[in-house]
Amino acid sequence: MTGLFPISARAQALHGRLREFMERHIYPNERAVQEAHTGDRRWEPLALIEQLKDEARKQGLWNLFLPDSEHGAGLSNLDYAPLSETMGRSLWAPEVFNCNAPDTGNMEVLERYGTPEQKQEWLEPLLAGKIRSAFAMTEPAVASSDATNIATRIVRDGSQYVINGRKWWISGACDARCRILIVMGKTDPDNANRHLQQSMVLVPMATPGITVKRALPVFGYDDAPHGHAEVLFENVRVPAANLLLGEGRGFEIAQGRLGPGRIHHCMRIIGAAERALELMCRRTQDRVAFGKRISEQTVWLERIAESRMLIDQARLLTLYAAHRMDTVGNKVARAEIAMIKVVAPNAACQVLDWAIQAHGAGGVTDDFPLGHFYAMARALRIADGPDEVHRNQLAQLELARHAR
Repeated sequence: MTGLFPISARAQALHGRLREFMERHIYPNERAVQEAHTGDRRWEPLALIEQLKDEARKQGLWNLFLPDSEHGAGLSNLDYAPLSETMGRSLWAPEVFNCNAPDTGNMEVLERYGTPEQKQEWLEPLLAGKIRSAFAMTEPAVASSDATNIATRIVRDGSQYVINGRKWWISGACDARCRILIVMGKTDPDNANRHLQQSMVLVPMATPGITVKRALPVFGYDDAPHGHAEVLFENVRVPAANLLLGEGRGFEIAQGRLGPGRIHHCMRIIGAAERALELMCRRTQDRVAFGKRISEQTVWLERIAESRMLIDQARLLTLYAAHRMDTVGNKVARAEIAMIKVVAPNAACQVLDWAIQAHGAGGVTDDFPLGHFYAMARALRIADGPDEVHRNQLAQLELARHAR
C-alpha cells in the first residue's frame, strides 16, 4: 500500500526488523503484560517491558518518530508511517521503542522549542527512556475542544511563575516514572488576540502544589501504569526559565505539537484496525453456524470486504497526509491532517465493532484485544480535537478555496 508513496530503503529495512521484533517479543508476551497491567501491582513499571526496551535499543529500533533530528532515526513522516502502524498492532508496543504518546509529542516540543538547558535536563533523559512525561492542556471546567478556553493561570512573580488550575485526561501523569509536565495556561488573559493569551511552561512532577486527584478510566480501562489523570495545581512555583519559547506562544506550540501527534495516533489506530480484520477473518473461518462457516455467510463476506476498503482508504489518506507534511509543512497540510484525524478513528471503530461481533461473547472479554482497541479508537474521536472541530476546520478551508 505504500507504492504510491514509496518509503526509503532504510525505512524498509527498519520495518523488516520491527516486524520480526513484534513476532518474537511483543505478540508472545501480550498475555503476560495484560495480566500484569490489571493486577494489584499494575501501577508499577513492568520489568519485562524494560527488558524489551533494552533489546529494542540494541537493535536500533529506538526513537524512530523524530524526523530531521540528530537524536532520532531521522525518518520522514512518510517513512515512519508503516513503522508506527506496525507498533499500533499491540496496545503497549510503542513504549518498547520509545515511540509512545505523550512522550513523543513532548520530545518534539523540547526538540523544536526548548533551550539548551531545557533539552539537557528533560529531553535527553526522555530520549534515553529513563523518565516519562505528560502534557497538561485539557480542563474539566471548559470546552477544551477550543484550546483558547483554558482557564489555568500562569502568573509571573519575580523570577518565578505561579500556576493555579485543574487539568484532566493528563495521560502519563499516573506513571511513577513521570518526571515532567508541559502545562498550558494563560499568562495574558486580557489580550485582544485570544491566540496570544496562552503560554507553556515546564513543571517538574515533584513540585509542591501538584496533586494527582485520580486516574480516569476509558470505558473501564485505566491503562495502568500509564493512566489518564486529573491533576490539581495549587500555587505551583517554577523558575521563569522553565517557560517554553516565550509568553503568549503557547497556542503556537500546541499547533506545532498536535500535527505530528494527530497523524501518529492515526498511524497506530490503523494498525489496530488491521489486526482486528485479521482476527475477524480467522474467527469467521474457524466457527460454524447453521451448517456452514461464518465466513461463508453473505453478511460476513460484505463486512470483511468493507473492512478491507475502510482500512486501505484510511491508510492511503494517512500516507498522503504524511507526504504533505514532509513536502509542504504541517501548517499547509492542516487540511489533510484534519481529514485523517476524522477518517482513521471512525474507520477503526467500525472495523473493530464488526470484529467484536464476529467473536460473539468472546469479543467483549479480555481474551482478545478488541475491546481495549475499541475503547482507544472511540476515545481518539475526542482526543487531540473532536471530529466536529476537524470537520469545521476542513469545511472552512474548503469554503475559502471557493470564495467569491
